[in-house]
Amino acid sequence: MTTDLAATIGIDAPTGLLIDGQWSPGRAGVLPVIDPATEDPIAEVANATPEDALDAVDAAAAALPKWAATAPRERAECLRRAWELMVARAEPLARLMVLENGKALKDARGEIMYAAEFFRWYAEEAVRIDGGLSVAPSGANRIMVQRQPVGVSVLITPWNFPAAMATRKIGPALAAGCTVVLKPAKETPLSALAVAGLLAEAGVPAGVVNVLPTTKPGPMTEAMLADPRVRKLSFTGSTEVGRMLLKTAAETVTNCSMELGGNAPFLVFEDADIDAAVDGAFLAKMRNGGEACTAANRFYVHDAVADQFSAKLAGRLAALRVGPGLDDGIDLGPLVNSDTRSKVAELVDSATADGAKVLTGGQAPDRAGFFYPPTVLDQVPAGAGILGQEIFGPVAPIVRFTDRQQAITLANATEYGLVSYLYSRDLRKALQVAEALEAGMVGINRGVVSDPAAPFGGVKQSGLGREGGHDGLLEFTETKYIAVDW
Repeated sequence: MTTDLAATIGIDAPTGLLIDGQWSPGRAGVLPVIDPATEDPIAEVANATPEDALDAVDAAAAALPKWAATAPRERAECLRRAWELMVARAEPLARLMVLENGKALKDARGEIMYAAEFFRWYAEEAVRIDGGLSVAPSGANRIMVQRQPVGVSVLITPWNFPAAMATRKIGPALAAGCTVVLKPAKETPLSALAVAGLLAEAGVPAGVVNVLPTTKPGPMTEAMLADPRVRKLSFTGSTEVGRMLLKTAAETVTNCSMELGGNAPFLVFEDADIDAAVDGAFLAKMRNGGEACTAANRFYVHDAVADQFSAKLAGRLAALRVGPGLDDGIDLGPLVNSDTRSKVAELVDSATADGAKVLTGGQAPDRAGFFYPPTVLDQVPAGAGILGQEIFGPVAPIVRFTDRQQAITLANATEYGLVSYLYSRDLRKALQVAEALEAGMVGINRGVVSDPAAPFGGVKQSGLGREGGHDGLLEFTETKYIAVDW
């Protein structure tokens, strides 16, 4: 039996495919949505097929010319109204997210407000799509540059931030004049469908936004990328899947933005404010229960302050209340599914086998739901296997270092390069280290870097392109040069 969502969260939650402005049952039956706190189904949503996906591409392609020609201010007003609706319904949307994702309610509330900000930011950016005009050095002609919408865009989002990852892609795409087909993660389709419903209510025309949950994303995505009308792929997810999608997109030379995996180092130098560093570590590690590509994954702490830092961080995490996310006062909900919990447990076990010392946590509880306790591992060897993988859970492995260059070398010893964090009272040193770190983003004396107005993205195998900020808008445009002489 599934949950009565309207009674539980206070609003109706769409469960069909959204194609050309209509909620459709799809061609492949339904997929169940599971509450990670109870392991029980809460809803069934329509399950899309490749044929449904091509119907959505048809709708997006048909809607594209009119939407691209719509005045920027009109597109902006649709996004602004969507922001207003999302803020007004923040509480039921947050509760819906908790049910399908498992995160604590306070984390879900924070995500909804963060997600809504992408609609407000891109409502403002829609009227600021810049171009350029200059005289060719030879004087033969003028160089006129325009930014035009890239076209029909396929958006693929993960389960860890089911609302924010949708709005961070939909916002700039619509602002630029593109139409979209969104494929949310099968674990968390309800939030994406709810966001799409708000956009329709805000006045976005039929066909501009289409949403397709599915249990078989591979064949569906391949069908869309093989369609020459699809000119953009924006993907957030693992590096492994990103590599496969890039190979598929290469067949049609489709424009790609990739926000992939992370392995974020968190550096604490001997001159750091330790209390501030613990506060920052708590945010960087425990935001979203550690299920974030920006989560601090490896803690490198100077030996002179390592005992103090590790003890304080362990005390902070041990005090967290673990339980179902909708319960009042809960700090940490369950992980999203059984596979994720098993992976986290295996990584902790491997670290202890490598010689790490468990300061708190380290053992999954015997209860229903995919729970894993906040865990701090001290004295982790620099070559431990846990340091080479994205943990995606509430586990903080601490490695000790003795000099600055050693810390930089350890931090950069990964194929990933999404975000890094560092704590030091010496701003000159901090900036020197920040420049040396191989990451697309660096937080200095901060445990959170994400901001809708800032360019979000990584280097190396953490991705291609940027989301957020003005850069995020340009990802959905093509640059056209017009040579003209008057």
